[in-house]
Amino acid sequence: MTDLNVRDYNGVSIPAAGVYDIDPAHSRVGFVAKHLVVSKVRGQFKTVTGAVTIAEDPLESSVTADIEAASIDTNQPDRDGHLKSGDFLDVEKFPQVTFRSTGLAEISGNEFKLHGDLTIKDVTRRVELDVEFEGVNKSPWGQEVIGFTATTEIDREEYGITWNQNLETGGVLVGKKVKIEIEAEAIRRA
Repeated sequence: MTDLNVRDYNGVSIPAAGVYDIDPAHSRVGFVAKHLVVSKVRGQFKTVTGAVTIAEDPLESSVTADIEAASIDTNQPDRDGHLKSGDFLDVEKFPQVTFRSTGLAEISGNEFKLHGDLTIKDVTRRVELDVEFEGVNKSPWGQEVIGFTATTEIDREEYGITWNQNLETGGVLVGKKVKIEIEAEAIRRA
């Protein structure tokens, strides 16, 4: 790693200060929700843009992300159509899901807590993400790349996504809790 622009932070090799653009081709914003009380449905948003700003003081670093709501994909077109409708994301009226970080706290080594504002359907709520910094490397094309994973859980009803259907045998069709799973690469801005 001698040709990388890195520094040591509490035993972890991190990048020097700078801005890194999220690489949509190597990033995934996924989610998991309970279905019929007994199973889980997984999906993702295929279009995400944003940036990671690494600060001189690593704990002052920040993240912004913009997600195209209509890019939702659960590998089932009828379900995707329903999720895009007014019953769920209402993508015609609210085309973007956004995240803006508000703070970062170190937990241990390469693990952090990222605090921020998540906006879905014009409702903004504070969230806390468990983040693991995966490292920094150089691509074969000479680009400096960072990677990280992050997870959190939200209550979709807090964002006005309340549609559901009661089941005859008890419970509801769609769970209230949604786990968000992010794997991302970001490329240093030239």
